[in-house]
Amino acid sequence: MIRKYLLAGLFTLLPLVVTLWILKAIFNALVGIFRGPLTWVAHQIHVPDPPTWGLALFSALATVLLLLLVGALVGNFIGRQVLAWLDELMLHVPVVKSIYGATRQLMGAIQSGQGGSFKDVVLVEWPHAGAFTLGFVASRDCSWAVPGGEGMVAVYVPTSPNPTSGYVIMLEASKVRLVDLTADQALTWAVSGGVVAPDIQRGR
Repeated sequence: MIRKYLLAGLFTLLPLVVTLWILKAIFNALVGIFRGPLTWVAHQIHVPDPPTWGLALFSALATVLLLLLVGALVGNFIGRQVLAWLDELMLHVPVVKSIYGATRQLMGAIQSGQGGSFKDVVLVEWPHAGAFTLGFVASRDCSWAVPGGEGMVAVYVPTSPNPTSGYVIMLEASKVRLVDLTADQALTWAVSGGVVAPDIQRGR
């Protein structure tokens, strides 16, 4: 009976605890970004250091304003030119260009299926025999990597809960089974840790 109550309490509170943990992580990240600049400004104008709640409020407002600014820039010609220049700059910075470029290409491919990639959701046996997971077809030609790779498929396997970090595996085409799901359904399944099962009827 005690074990039953303990498990019931655990499963009831776990979603709340996870949500609070994520919110706390976001809160600390926002505060960390703006703490230095705001503290420096406070010292320059000889006022007390801003409290933590003030830092959090300012950080949240600054983040929203930044998103609105970027969205506005994308909507006009001059803004697109400025963003293109910044994009080009990031791609010429050593080390940064590798991370930035790979992340940008991955997100673009997932969102729009560039070049036909990331449109097909597949079931693959991974990371070992008898274990299966969902992935996205990234390429249908791996000849550049291994001899006979023309018949192999490169599959991107997203991790949970962050699908932008994952694994790329190369498999024989016969070992890759196409699944009747949309990319959004597969991503939702991955982000939820397998909790949110795809609606098969909606995917068709």
